[in-house]
Amino acid sequence: MPRTTTVESPGCPPLRALTSDVLGLIKVVEVHGKVGVPKVVEIWGSPDASRAVVATSFADCRKNPLLAVARKDGVVELLNSLSGDTLNTFRVCELGLTNHSAEEDPVIGLHLLRTKNIELSSGFCVLLIYTEKGKACLRSFPTKDDVSLDDSVVHTFKNWDVSTAGKVMCSSVDSKENYALFGGKAIELNLWDLESCSRIWTSKPPRVNSLGIFSPTCFTTSTFLVKEDHRKVVAGTNNYQVRLYDISAQRRPVLSVDFRESPIRVVTEDLDGHTVYVGTGIGDLASFDMRTGKLLGCFVGKCSGSIRSIARHPELPLLASCGLDSYLRIWDSRTRQLLSAVFLKQHLTNVVIDSYFSAEAPAGDVAEQLCDLEADDSAIEKSTKEADKIKRKLESKNETVESFELTASEDEEMDKQTSLERKETSKGKKSSKSLKRMKRSKRKLENKNETS
Repeated sequence: MPRTTTVESPGCPPLRALTSDVLGLIKVVEVHGKVGVPKVVEIWGSPDASRAVVATSFADCRKNPLLAVARKDGVVELLNSLSGDTLNTFRVCELGLTNHSAEEDPVIGLHLLRTKNIELSSGFCVLLIYTEKGKACLRSFPTKDDVSLDDSVVHTFKNWDVSTAGKVMCSSVDSKENYALFGGKAIELNLWDLESCSRIWTSKPPRVNSLGIFSPTCFTTSTFLVKEDHRKVVAGTNNYQVRLYDISAQRRPVLSVDFRESPIRVVTEDLDGHTVYVGTGIGDLASFDMRTGKLLGCFVGKCSGSIRSIARHPELPLLASCGLDSYLRIWDSRTRQLLSAVFLKQHLTNVVIDSYFSAEAPAGDVAEQLCDLEADDSAIEKSTKEADKIKRKLESKNETVESFELTASEDEEMDKQTSLERKETSKGKKSSKSLKRMKRSKRKLENKNETS
């Protein structure tokens, strides 16, 4: 029998997360109450393996947030993340990319530029899309049916080649959205300026080993370590390494850490600017301090499948992870304990967190809440009745105890009186006996005197 360990799940605070899977479904998971259990409240789309979601990007806004979804068949959709309504749909082959086909050159990732006029009120959003063969496109798209691309608004339309050889596997955009980072198989990390679409930095390949053998690096994931600084980059490789690059210092990594014996699939930065969360292909999830390369600890509750996405809550100390084991797990980023998990049936590819989610219960649950309140009131009435019965029993017991104490005190007084009377009677008897003795002795003396 295999070893099994039980992990307690105390529940998590109010949360709203959106997940995507290999069947093209987008599931909305919500947690209500102070400490609740995540539940699937909505499912968008119909199951179709040919329309599997390969990448997502979420523009987290208080009003009218956007969710961009790239599918396996080369279709990109812009959705309202609150209602699931489709705002715009287009194919990547329509963007002017040369020699592009969805089968031979699929979309690997996309990014919604949050600082470049993406709200629904403007009617436009800016998307960065890149493919496996290194073709990148930066373009603005309308998010309303009645909005057209006219000359009154400045629109973005840029195409360029990230690499002409190799296979792009990862990309990341800094918080100010001025720079983009690309890397992959036989492609070193290279940093691009999105304004001029020019390469400004490229990493160096590793040196040969002691045997003189050169092993090319395969980058599987990358991210910017600090939000305000685009010069520090963290990347994960297929050779179990987590590397830290400082663009201003050198082209080779300033720090490299080996972790287990599985490819690094996901690297996500923390809010503190020096901690990263690492997910591997065998389900290991851990946190590292990139200032020293120290392993801070592994998350309790091992996943059984490859981790494909990690999302950090921007305000609460929460971490969401998902992967091929079909579970969405919510963790405490401080203690690395599992708070809750929900099974979503399909292999999951991405997860995003809505930080502006309100903890108020949905309107459909009002009847259930009223029923719960009525049940609580009836339970309170029952408990008060039981408490009254217990009080009455205690009062009766106290009365019996008091009466018993009274009778006991009376018995003690009677015993004292009887003992005193006995003592007095015994004293009277003793005195009468002594008088009789005295009289007898006198008589004897008188008789002796008479005879003499």
